[in-house]
Amino acid sequence: MRILLHIIIIVLLTVVTQIGGIIYLIAVLLIKRTATKRHLKRIGIFAGLYLFTTFLIIPNIAPIFGREKIKETEFLKAHSVFYKLANRNYVRPELNKSLTQIASEFENRNSGIKMIHLDANFPFINGFPLLPHLSHNDGKKVDVSLIYQEPNGQLTNKKPSISGYGVYEKPTANEYDQNADCKQRGNWQYDFPKYLTLGTINKEIDFSEKGTRELANLILRQNSIGKLFIEPHLKKRLNLTNGKVRFHGCQAVRHDDHIHFQLK
Repeated sequence: MRILLHIIIIVLLTVVTQIGGIIYLIAVLLIKRTATKRHLKRIGIFAGLYLFTTFLIIPNIAPIFGREKIKETEFLKAHSVFYKLANRNYVRPELNKSLTQIASEFENRNSGIKMIHLDANFPFINGFPLLPHLSHNDGKKVDVSLIYQEPNGQLTNKKPSISGYGVYEKPTANEYDQNADCKQRGNWQYDFPKYLTLGTINKEIDFSEKGTRELANLILRQNSIGKLFIEPHLKKRLNLTNGKVRFHGCQAVRHDDHIHFQLK
């Protein structure tokens, strides 16, 4: 049972952070089973090694694999420290450059409003899955939050969920419901992120059509960007007519809680 528990922990840490499983294994091997307070010592060694590796070693090794950490600025931020702690904030240099440009221009048009990124990619190995995403495995993809507004119509940096995912801007009665269609076809996972919110917050804010349309169009203007995924009803509502706007397919999950875009 002890070995099975270690295996489960290693797998979970690998799935969530890519490197955590290896560091956990090192911590287990460094502390003998006969050591006093071995569990506390293992936790301490794991935490120290993990933080040291994540913030000091990986940023210097990732460029060998063609990736770099998203460069946060005054106008470009991670939704939460989780994305940085879990090494889910790595992209190719050309995408990093585009993110900086988009965020800067968006803030110039909307003073004080930031572009908030969610999951990007792990630092190493093309093809290594960043679950629960299907395609965030090559440094070319990133998710960013939709834009929201206060009851008085002012744009805000607040978001409706703790994780950044799972609170949907659902289709109205007169809009096409892609979620219902996909689930009717047997794609039960299509709205699964509703279970990944980690809690809903800021319930007073509303989806901003104007702000999200402006952000999406700034993304689409970047020559380096090849595709943008957003739910079909939002594509129509926001009048996004650029050919780069695509439907991601029923095998994925719904995109009316975030925007996904990627390099060519």
